[in-house]
Amino acid sequence: MTEDVVVTNALTKRFGELVAVSSLDLKISRGVVYGLIGPNGSGKTTAIKVMNGLLRATSGSARLLDEEVPVRGVIHRIGYMPQEMAIYTDLTVHENLELFAGMYSMSRGNFEGAEKDLLEMIDLAERRDSLVATLSGGMKHRVSLACALVHDPELVFLDEPTVGVDPELRKGFWDYFAELKSAGKTVVLTTHYMDEAVRCDIVGMMRLGEMIAEGTPESLMKAAGTTTLEDAFLANAKEGSV
Repeated sequence: MTEDVVVTNALTKRFGELVAVSSLDLKISRGVVYGLIGPNGSGKTTAIKVMNGLLRATSGSARLLDEEVPVRGVIHRIGYMPQEMAIYTDLTVHENLELFAGMYSMSRGNFEGAEKDLLEMIDLAERRDSLVATLSGGMKHRVSLACALVHDPELVFLDEPTVGVDPELRKGFWDYFAELKSAGKTVVLTTHYMDEAVRCDIVGMMRLGEMIAEGTPESLMKAAGTTTLEDAFLANAKEGSV
């Protein structure tokens, strides 16, 4: 039986009169790459923040790794990379990674191995001892990704992980996500890039806080009668607005 590591039931988040996430029902299985796609304001980031306990749900519920959010008991098994920069600019790349590893009580040996692999993956091995303040915006984003992964979490939430990353490095990121999947880990991410979304096992399409369609990229395109995921999204969005 497949284990669901993310489950939400009628998850709703309001900001005053604005409904940012509306009755979101999700079941995400272990060992998949799940992509939330949709335009700005569709509710993707808010949904991830509520699932991680960074925002309190207005109603509904969420469970991660079979624990009710907020997931204090399993927090060490979860990684989270926000859109906003969540690293320390007055520390070096190495010091940031070391700090995040320390939060999860990683052993020195495990940290050193993880750091080497991650610095190679984000193509910043040569900047290991550089202050984060001296890095470009894209480089800082890559450091943030490495910090989310350093403790080898089994469930990872990545909010726009490839923004500002060149195409070659984006491919390297996706190869790494595939490795995480092969190791039985679950990756939940948001993206604006449709050429990336087609590489997800399951895609959830969000619009105005609601899930308008969900399935494999192939099934979504087939159901919409389109040859691209972007056109499939537009078809579902049009149908939902009628």
